[in-house]
Amino acid sequence: MNARVDGVAQRVVRWQASAGRNHLPWQNTRDPYRVWLSEIMLQQTQVSTVLGYYARFLEKFPNVQALAAAPQDEVMGLWSGLGYYSRARNLHACAQAVANLHGGAFPRTAEVLATLPGIGRSTAGAIASFCFAERTPILDANVRRVLTRVLGFDADLAVVKNERLLWDHAEALLPVDDLANAMPRYTQGLMDLGASLCSPRAPDCLPCPLLDICVAGQAGDAERYPVRTRKLKRRAESWWLLVMRDSEGRVWLERRPDSGIWAGLFCLPVFADEAHLHDHLAHLPVPVAPGQTEGLGGFMHVLTHRDLHLHPVVLTVPVARDAAGEGGWFSASEWEEMGLPAPIRKLLGNLFGGLL
Repeated sequence: MNARVDGVAQRVVRWQASAGRNHLPWQNTRDPYRVWLSEIMLQQTQVSTVLGYYARFLEKFPNVQALAAAPQDEVMGLWSGLGYYSRARNLHACAQAVANLHGGAFPRTAEVLATLPGIGRSTAGAIASFCFAERTPILDANVRRVLTRVLGFDADLAVVKNERLLWDHAEALLPVDDLANAMPRYTQGLMDLGASLCSPRAPDCLPCPLLDICVAGQAGDAERYPVRTRKLKRRAESWWLLVMRDSEGRVWLERRPDSGIWAGLFCLPVFADEAHLHDHLAHLPVPVAPGQTEGLGGFMHVLTHRDLHLHPVVLTVPVARDAAGEGGWFSASEWEEMGLPAPIRKLLGNLFGGLL
């Protein structure tokens, strides 16, 4: 490694103390439950979005034992709208593992933390660094961007051996003195730099504490880092949604499969096209007369690598009876407590009001 970057840790620690973020509710604590909860929520999600969810989770589940003891549907319901729902399932599974396998105490090393559900190497490093001052690196998206620019690391991170090499560099840059103070500040400082000055586009290099030792900053080509050639392609799908309501105002909802989009959440019945929806209607216990359904205007919901074009069709039936498929009838007061995909929750709220 270039000797020019030997002072990275000290600079980042000093900058974080004076200019970094020190006001967030999961900072200034070494409680691994709170740090872990924030790290999971912050994966691919902005701080402003996480703040409300974080507060509600702590109010409902103040410790890992309370979260572990909760039904999964309750956890999914509270997570609803935050997206990437596998995080919520792993969150619940991890809490149960900590409670049942580790006596309710989070392991104190990144190596053991990484064996828990939903905790990868970077998240394990963050928890171990913040809570136990372990000298261990992280490489979330923000930190990866900062370090590749500082080092001028232009190897393709889509190649596994290059990713491993960057981990080695990240480890070599870690503080060596006063770890109790330096490790949490250094880890937070790298995150803060990536979230503020060292942005993906048009980074603000002049106030950066690393500018004079940053390869990309000195070359003026920061936006070319990090290098990753393999990118997931976006694709579009069209889904038809059956919004079936009974005379008492209840709506038929079904649980989604355990894998795929919105896995494990309750949802309106989904069909690949309009023909499949109408074929389903023909087999309902209650006959559906021509003109009894009402097609609403379609709308698009954007996922990370997919555009969902959603087409709701409303059907009101006089008396609730079991519909084809596994599900149940739920009132508006029940929807509020259930794990529903955000666009489905919004659609039902707009159509029928209630408590949403």
